[in-house]
Amino acid sequence: MSMKGKEPMSEQDEKIVVGKFGATYGIRGWLKVFSYTDNPESLFDYRPWFIKHKGEWVEKKVESWKRHNKGMVCKLEGLEVREDAHLLTNFEIAIDPASLPELSEDEFYWRELFGMQVFTTKGYNLGEVSDVLETGSNDVLVVKANLKDAFGQKERLIPYLEEQVIKKVDREAQRIEVDWDPGF
Repeated sequence: MSMKGKEPMSEQDEKIVVGKFGATYGIRGWLKVFSYTDNPESLFDYRPWFIKHKGEWVEKKVESWKRHNKGMVCKLEGLEVREDAHLLTNFEIAIDPASLPELSEDEFYWRELFGMQVFTTKGYNLGEVSDVLETGSNDVLVVKANLKDAFGQKERLIPYLEEQVIKKVDREAQRIEVDWDPGF
């Protein structure tokens, strides 16, 4: 069996990007940090951090962190001077999926929904979840329609409203059941 392009990533290579480093702060190796987590400070609960250096994940330990103005700054172990810290500006911060807290059965990380098939309660296949948009009021599933969609849709935006629209998310079957008009 021949494969084109990159080898598939092994499980241990899978990382989740949770933030990124900004500009340096001060002269002692501190960096500004931008968090992509719902609660920005929870970024520091996840350990260890990884950054991608020359295509490889490299582990980094946070020595200390603090709030600064409206953001946060941190000091990584081994970075003592501004010039060394500056090299990490704009690097993404990633973690192992294993360091995320376990969720209860009816809770999901958005990334778990990607690739799931979406069906109406009447059994019509609307397509596959390709993205999740975070709007102000509620999140929205972006569902890429099947090539031969009977309604001519290429993509559907389905509000993630539990009970109202989202009837069931089945991790095992990789399937989401929705109360939704396929014509939309």
